[in-house]
Amino acid sequence: MNDHHTAWPELPLAAWSDTYRTLHLWLQIVGKVRLAGSAWTNHSWHVTLYVTARGLTTSPIAVDSRTFQIDFDFIDHRLAIQTSDGRDEGFALEPMSVATFYARLMKEFEKLDVRLSIHPLPNEIENPIRFDQDEEHRAYDAEYANRFWRALVQADRVFKIFRARFIGKVSPVHFFWGAPDLAVTRFSGRRAPTHPGGIPHLPDWVTREAYSHEVSSCGFWPGGGAIAYPAFYSYAYPEPVGFTQARVKPGAAFYSNDLREFILPYDAVRQSKWPDAALLEFLQTTYEAAANLAKWDRASLERGDSAIAAGLTRET
Repeated sequence: MNDHHTAWPELPLAAWSDTYRTLHLWLQIVGKVRLAGSAWTNHSWHVTLYVTARGLTTSPIAVDSRTFQIDFDFIDHRLAIQTSDGRDEGFALEPMSVATFYARLMKEFEKLDVRLSIHPLPNEIENPIRFDQDEEHRAYDAEYANRFWRALVQADRVFKIFRARFIGKVSPVHFFWGAPDLAVTRFSGRRAPTHPGGIPHLPDWVTREAYSHEVSSCGFWPGGGAIAYPAFYSYAYPEPVGFTQARVKPGAAFYSNDLREFILPYDAVRQSKWPDAALLEFLQTTYEAAANLAKWDRASLERGDSAIAAGLTRET
């Protein structure tokens, strides 16, 4: 089924699970390049990718006195590498093993005189295979890669509206390649208890630095495990007493005891008469549950009611 004219495309996980696994690993390779070439930023904000009008980008990465960036183009299905001295290389996105993708990327770097090395083991994945040895994951369905990106475009757009309502510390809307998920995180400004860690193949000190302060975080990911479908999520760390019983909207949202976060199925948003309003309602009510129960100083962290009302008028 061609879904190119639908703003919120169908994205059943079962229909593209092999492509999803392969693409996830390709994204990890490119994300690790950004990690290797970037100065450490609080909460690992230096490792993320960003949604573009054609796909996902690293944004500029410094190498010596030059910069370069890597872009996934999910319209023409190409990986593009551009440098600040005017050079441009890349290759087609098509079915290939993770090992082949890794080798091709390293070859393009040689052409461009980009000298960066990455740790070749995936993060946040059980039983990982080294990138340069992974011949198992090799699927690429261009239709579903494009749908995934278009779902990210919609989530990114609405998340940015939600982000603009907050004047406290708040992350960019950015794509973490570990999970992978698109996320935006609000901070209360207070320190948080030490996180227990335990994320597969991710050093605990990284997790603890990421959760050094109280957060209310929301995002979108294609699904997996207990949630075998694409979904929006929202959680708090530390989770305040009563959070699991909070009444949130819209009606399709629920609290997952497996993930310890609120879940709103992507399809509930996609099939809504007003998808933007449904998603914003979920983001706002889950944030309010976290902030009210944890007694955040909301008056100093949020825009005034008149500004929010004006924003809602424009959004709806």
